[in-house]
Amino acid sequence: MALNDASHRIVADLLCARTGQQLTDNRLWRVSSALAGLFRERGISNLDQLVCILGDGDQAELATQVVEALLNNETYFFRDHAYFSILADTVLPDIASKRASSKRIRIWSAGCSTGQEVLSLAMLFAGQPQRWAGWNIEILGTDISTKALAVANSGLYSQFEIQRGISIGQMLQFFSETPEGWQANDTIRAMARFKQASVLDAPPHPGNFDLVLCRNVLLYFDPPTRRSVFERLSQATAADGWLMLGAGETVIGQTGFFVPAPCGATLYHPVGASQRAVRERSVEPALAG
Repeated sequence: MALNDASHRIVADLLCARTGQQLTDNRLWRVSSALAGLFRERGISNLDQLVCILGDGDQAELATQVVEALLNNETYFFRDHAYFSILADTVLPDIASKRASSKRIRIWSAGCSTGQEVLSLAMLFAGQPQRWAGWNIEILGTDISTKALAVANSGLYSQFEIQRGISIGQMLQFFSETPEGWQANDTIRAMARFKQASVLDAPPHPGNFDLVLCRNVLLYFDPPTRRSVFERLSQATAADGWLMLGAGETVIGQTGFFVPAPCGATLYHPVGASQRAVRERSVEPALAG
């Protein structure tokens, strides 16, 4: 193995140790390009030099910056717009009927990146003020990237970011133009809070979420890690709640903790304890293979 190959693997192992995400051989090519900005900032020439620096004394801050740079924070408002239509037309009305007495809805966006998914959900509610008058809407966004969460907490987006996924009407209704960019207004920010956390951590308090979104996160995990994530997601989801995954993700053959919802579109329901035990036994041999 050449030195550069070994350096790629060391960096990939660092990412896995910190986040559980796998950089498979066919994704190693993106390491140098993802770290190019950090190289310029730190005056580092190449990956081999970076690995040497990481191995020389206490470089915790640099290691964190490396992991942050390697994370895929690609997101935009109303990503996969058709799925948000299903949330608005099917999922949220179902949750509302089940929570009519408490008038409280809790949603968790796992792997929220820079916050566009959370604010898109908030816009669904804010766009129907009469429908949701008197309701307590709580939307929690979690991510392992402190850099991404800083943007999410600020609610401030560039012209390019604000134009991805939302209409001019939504932009003018829910954002204000400032010298620094487009600022989300208090109406949607009041529903949102953000916290640093990994999907491999214990489920966030208070749990019992009516809707959990974990989209395009599981793609980067190996099967055993993915199964652990599904277990944590099931612990966080209300017994009559919903899980939404990304377009390229599924629970089928991956876990016994969820089953497909009748409406499809990457939506799932948690299963009961007795049914779960049976389904988990059927999934384990497939994972082992």
